[in-house]
Amino acid sequence: MKRPNPRLLTVLRKNKVTAHLLRLTFGGESMATFPSGQEGSYIKLMFPGDEKRHILRTYTVRKQRDGEIDVDFALHGDGGLAATWAQECPLGESILVGGPGPGSLVNPAANWFLLAGDIAALPALSVNLETMPRDARGAAFIEVPSEEDKQVLDAPRDIQIYWLINPHPGKRPELLRQAIEDFEWEKGRPFVWAASEFGTMQGLRTYLRGTRGLGKEQLYLSSYWKLGITEEEHKETKRADAQKHSDP
Repeated sequence: MKRPNPRLLTVLRKNKVTAHLLRLTFGGESMATFPSGQEGSYIKLMFPGDEKRHILRTYTVRKQRDGEIDVDFALHGDGGLAATWAQECPLGESILVGGPGPGSLVNPAANWFLLAGDIAALPALSVNLETMPRDARGAAFIEVPSEEDKQVLDAPRDIQIYWLINPHPGKRPELLRQAIEDFEWEKGRPFVWAASEFGTMQGLRTYLRGTRGLGKEQLYLSSYWKLGITEEEHKETKRADAQKHSDP
């Protein structure tokens, strides 16, 4: 399928959702061709690079309304390109946006669900909570930098939300894994959705695929970022890691 041409979108509003989560609302004439039903899909923010290519940063469509989309930016304090731009850009500034591309949703046919993610994955995790069956049961473990980053999420009544505090994102890769290992798994066929920093993902993979024996049909597992490197370097790291750990 041919990729859609990038759209020039304009920053309409900025809103601090929590202490380390900043929401930008984008709109503009190009939203007239933006497909509906894209909450949870990914887009590519296109920043000026060299004469050959843009610098791309990947984000999730958190909310969509008529002519508008919301995008949440995790503020880690590391001076990242996109987060810095989101904090500093004035209302009315425009940026090229590629996509949308398909999001990753849980398999609604599972007997119960387990979700896990850090603040970078929280937008996609939140969309999953909002769109899964209302009678779904299970748990979600969410790692955030501070107590001030907890928020009310639209989750099914029988999905228990557990907040894990890590003031130094990426520096305690065992935190999410240990919480999931300590969790008393329910009976029946689970579906696990997990997205996080690269080191955390590796530990989760060892437990979920190795110890628990979950296959691709029961597991979505992704690394959204890696501490200390750019998205371009992270992409190469992910590619090499995927080749090393691919199923035979």
